[in-house]
Amino acid sequence: MKNVLVFLLGVAAVIYLLNPGAGFFEILPDNLPFIGNLDEAAAAGVLVMCLKYFGIDLPRFFRKDRD
Repeated sequence: MKNVLVFLLGVAAVIYLLNPGAGFFEILPDNLPFIGNLDEAAAAGVLVMCLKYFGIDLPRFFRKDRD
């Protein structure tokens, strides 16, 4: 059940980031100074954490190896 909830949360984050409503549905409007893009940043963070839950660690993927 937890896997399904994490998957659905990840799908919701992707849908929010793709912005199919063309900006009509925003938690925080983008034209607010300094805080307008925080909702997109939070959705991206949720997506990264959902991917990490399923074994896809994006920060590790982009890290330069120190060998």
